Amino acid sequence: MKDDGARMKFDNPRAASHQPSMCPKPVKPAPRPERVSLFSYLLRFRKDILSAQPVRLYRAWMAEFRTPFFRSFLCNDPELIDRVLSERPEDFPKSTRLFEGLVPLLGHSIFITNGAEWQRQRRIIDPAFESGRLREVFPAMWDAAVAGGDRLAEMADGRVIDVEPQMSHIALDVIFRTLFSLPVEDSTAQAVFAAFKAHQASRPMINSASFLPLPRWVPRLRSRKTRESAWQIRDLIRQLVDARAEQIATGTAPDDLATRIMTTRDPESGFCFTREEMVDQVGIFLLAGHETSAAALAWALYLLALSPKWQDRLAGEAQRAIDPEKIYFSTVSKLKTARAVFRETMRLYPPVPMYLREAACPTRFRSRSVPKGAQVVISPWHLHRHELFWQDPDGFDPGRWETPAGRDSARIAYLPFSKGARVCPGSAFAMTEGPLILAMLMRRYRVSLDEDNPPVPVAQLTVRGRDGIRLRFTPRHPDQACA
Repeated sequence: MKDDGARMKFDNPRAASHQPSMCPKPVKPAPRPERVSLFSYLLRFRKDILSAQPVRLYRAWMAEFRTPFFRSFLCNDPELIDRVLSERPEDFPKSTRLFEGLVPLLGHSIFITNGAEWQRQRRIIDPAFESGRLREVFPAMWDAAVAGGDRLAEMADGRVIDVEPQMSHIALDVIFRTLFSLPVEDSTAQAVFAAFKAHQASRPMINSASFLPLPRWVPRLRSRKTRESAWQIRDLIRQLVDARAEQIATGTAPDDLATRIMTTRDPESGFCFTREEMVDQVGIFLLAGHETSAAALAWALYLLALSPKWQDRLAGEAQRAIDPEKIYFSTVSKLKTARAVFRETMRLYPPVPMYLREAACPTRFRSRSVPKGAQVVISPWHLHRHELFWQDPDGFDPGRWETPAGRDSARIAYLPFSKGARVCPGSAFAMTEGPLILAMLMRRYRVSLDEDNPPVPVAQLTVRGRDGIRLRFTPRHPDQACA
């Protein structure tokens, strides 16, 4: 691997005025040695994308990696990132290399497609996520957060629990309530929840096409568990889509996201999604909408357990701002600490650690030739911890978001939802859901670490704990939070 070092200096004279956080450093995967064989790299990559990378990527502007099968360029230079994601997205379409394993589940959903097909899908989907819609689905988010807090009550006795499945349950409940007006306790929703757990365990992103540039006609070698769990999920989604189509036909469908997406016509062609296209889209809503949110929430709870000061500050804010008997959308604007904690969590543990693009034509990056077909990697994981952009880059400090230096860093080196034409359409949804759930949980519970079993971050579908994220919950009394 060749790296293009720090030729440019990120000069922010205001950075020195902000004191770094004094809480212990959050966990971070150990990087690999600088020089490894291709075979060793592939073995490390198969286990975890993050620990397969060298430490120099936290300070390089660009790095080139060559194998007999492909060339890739990891870009941390803000100018290159803007070129790839915002200025010339048509020259750098989404690469399907790492997502080949998701095709059995996601089909031709908006997550995978490019060009005219992707544009048509966005024209139909985007209206459902307009800012005004957020207020309408907010009560469903609220109800899911309350239900999640209630489920934790029987476990909040100081025992060690893995919070990842608990946060997955809450996040999937939010998606089902806002998409299909069903709580996750519904039998179909529960079946989808179990099937998604099995699909994640099958490690779908590890397949032959992840490493080799195979032609389209070559069969993909996917595990039996991956194929079976994907089929099960899609079959369950078909049942939901068919039931909603019947409700739409009889005029009895609730006015939720599924109804709006299924009844929205492409303004150019005049057509709605077909049944199978809707199954594809629901698949990515369930995957992206619950998997990424669940990962961020679980890491946020770990970080709050690591920093009791911030935990108490958030709990105090939540107790002042939230009246559990009254659902007010205006509550969101009062959760400034919860929002800062959630943003800082996605800086340290971005749910999607890397975005993969492909050069559609030859070009040049920082005086280097980039051939057609080369893989272009934008890595939020490295960008969010880059030593030249962030003060105390590995530290947990939600206070940085209120400083000029923190805002300057975020402007050029923070993209948990990507940017440009392919920015996540559900970003506002996530930034409402995440802080609300954190606030709801912290106003009721105190969370602490399992000192004997710190989590180990690994990246497969999203950034998760290798063996889970194990924490303790106990009931919180009002006088335990800072005023």
